[in-house]
This record gives sequence, structure tokens and C-alpha cells, in this order.
Amino acid sequence: MCATLACPALFISAPASGQGKTTLTAGLARLHRRAGRRVRVFKTGPDFLDPMILARASGAPVLSLDLWMVGEHACRALLAQAAREADLILIEGVMGLFDGTPSSADLATTFGVPVAAVVSAKSMAQTFGAIAFGLARFRPEVPFHGVLANHVGSARHAQMLQEALPADLRWLGHVASETTMALPDRHLGLHQASEIDDLDARIERAANALAQTALAGLPPAVAFDDPSHDEAMPHLLEGRHVAIARDAAFSFLYPANIALLEALGAHVSYFSPLADEPAPAHADAIFLPGGYPELHATTLVRNTQSANTLRAHVSAGKPLVAECGGMLYLLDALTDVAGTRTPMLGLLPGEAAMQKRFAALGMQQVDGEHGALRGHTFHYSRMSTPLAPALTARHAQTGAPGEAFYRHGSIAATYMHAYWPSNPAFTAALFHGTAL
Repeated sequence: MCATLACPALFISAPASGQGKTTLTAGLARLHRRAGRRVRVFKTGPDFLDPMILARASGAPVLSLDLWMVGEHACRALLAQAAREADLILIEGVMGLFDGTPSSADLATTFGVPVAAVVSAKSMAQTFGAIAFGLARFRPEVPFHGVLANHVGSARHAQMLQEALPADLRWLGHVASETTMALPDRHLGLHQASEIDDLDARIERAANALAQTALAGLPPAVAFDDPSHDEAMPHLLEGRHVAIARDAAFSFLYPANIALLEALGAHVSYFSPLADEPAPAHADAIFLPGGYPELHATTLVRNTQSANTLRAHVSAGKPLVAECGGMLYLLDALTDVAGTRTPMLGLLPGEAAMQKRFAALGMQQVDGEHGALRGHTFHYSRMSTPLAPALTARHAQTGAPGEAFYRHGSIAATYMHAYWPSNPAFTAALFHGTAL
């Protein structure tokens, strides 16, 4: 049987990307945190960048919710845990409300979380009402809470927008156009939180703007079922030390992945290749996550201490797991969009070149000896290697071939960003260096 926990909750969505969801979700988290409330924020779908900013705003780790990658049962457990600890739960959607399979609308409906739609009103007047009407009515089962206008030019503009709404759609207020609270972005999304010098000031401005809206009050309480009495996690990594590269070049880390390693019994530590810190000699395994090695290639190539200790780790036959940007760092060379070729570690045969357009994007699953491991791919580079794949992932919706998983000595490498809690046994095998 499941216990039921009630907590005020709100799902922040939009008709598309670029409407200001992350800025306003961060501002809302900060606004309620300033009021003394404990706020837990979740991000829909696979994302590493938005959660960094939302974590800064809320003061707590931001976990992923996704009905396919994370799974409905695990999502339910994460929400119940948040309901036990928090005074408010906020969930930021991904892309538009109905985009993707499963979509933000599917997630909100599954857990009964009311949806506040953020609509950018830039270069728009009465059409705002039509967009809001469509979001609210397209799927009547979606628990629609109301609409907030963003990027509003004046008080008169806001009045026109509000008057365009059908009488039964809740107007949540408006936020003016304000470049000093917008968040900067680049090819993979928003800048990392650590790279935005005035991030807290931007979040505070967003909080101040939202203080004048209906979102300053608590949303309705939502009853979350608590799937308690889960079995204890087997300590498949008991006694093993896993060292993780973590800095501006290697930062794409799911907090849930780290929590899983620890739940499996591993001791986790961190080092920075960008600061030329040595990989711990006593580490049993190393993880090189994704990130932006292409932006820091000249620094990485100069940092011989990190490079030499990583080479020594591999020479000793110890497992090294690398994803996306971490895999690029292992190659013979990496070429940026300007055509500059920089030597990398030379631990994995092959080269990669950055592209100006997506090379791959989407949810994927790889099937191995321990079952299915789920995750996603999102990269702008293309890689050439003489290695044959040990495994090949497949796309979640189409089943088409996806990213390769390579084995080279003690190295396991792929473009796919895995969500390790989707298969703890597969994860443990990666860090033991055993068969996949």
C-alpha cells in the first residue's frame, strides 16, 4: 500500500523553448526561498545545464523527472521524497507543453501537478489569448492552472494580453522584458551556473518581478503517492573508490547518478583536469562525464599532470568510463568549428570534429548482459574511430540504431549520457570493468 503526502506544487511549462521557463522557474524558487520556504525543484527530461541554475536558485539539488528515462515508479518516489521534505515543489518542463513522447503534459497529468504556462508576448497582442486557449484546451485532462505573460513591453501591453484571455482562463500576471535577468546561452543550451558571474543578481531580479504576480502565493496542494518499502540497494560497488572529473570542462553530471554510486557502496571523490589536478592514484575507477572540452582544449593539452595520471590509470588496467565530452578528451585529437586541431590524451584511437549543427539528439537505450540502460544523446561533434562498437544503443521511439558503446582495454566510452538508476547492475559492471 502507498501512503499519500500532500505538498503545494506547480509545473512551469510553455508553448516552446525560449519563452523564459528557466529564468522564471529560478526566480520563483528564489522568491519562495526568500519567504523562508523549503523549495524542491525538478527538471523534466534529460538536462544538465538548467538544473545547475535551478539548484543555485533553490539551494537544493535538482533531479530529473521523465516517464521514460527515469520511469514512472522512480518519478513517483522522487516526488514523494520531496513532498516529505519541502514546502513547495516546482517542476520545470522541457520545450513546449506537448512536445516529445512522453511530454511535459504527460508528466503533469500523471501526477496531477497544475500547469502554469509561460508565454512570451514579445511582438504579440491578442494572439496571446489564442495560444493560451490552445494550451489549456488541447488536452482537457491536463491540469491547467493559468498563464503568465513574459517579455511584456508596457502596462498597456499587459492589459491587452489579459483582455484577450477567455474568461475562464486564469491570468497569473506578467513580467516585463528585462535583459538583465535573461540567462546567456551557447550551442548546448544555457551557460553553466559557475560561468555566469552575476547569476544570483539575475535570479533576484526575476524573483522581484514575480513578487508582483499571482505566483507569489502558494499553488494548490497536490497529493503524491509514496511507493514505500522499496528493497534495499545491493552494494555492488562496496569498497570501490570512483573518482569523477568535475569542472567547467566536465560537468554533465546527474545528481541521481552520483547518489546511485554511493547507494551501491562506492566512495566518490572529484578531481579537475582543467586545474591540472591528478587523478587519484588509489581510485579503483574513473568517470569522465560530458561537458565542454572543445572550449578548454588548449588548457587541457597543457595540463600534463592530469593527463599522465589518467594514462597511468588506464595502463594499470583500471576501469575508465567516459561519456560524450569525456570520450572526446580520450581521443587522439579534437578539431573545433574554426578548424583548429588540438591533440588530446591518445587513449582511445580516433578523432572528433565539432559541427555547427546537431550531430545527434534524443532518448536512447542500450541493451547488455544486465538488461537495458537508458539515457540520451545530445552533441555537436562527429567522431571517427577504427574501433568496432561493443554495443549499439537504439532510439527510444523508433528503435533505429543510436550511439555506439566502445570497449578499448579498460576504457568504456560512448556519446550516450546514461541515467544510471535505470539499471544499477549495468552501472556496477561499467565501474568494475566487466562485460557489458
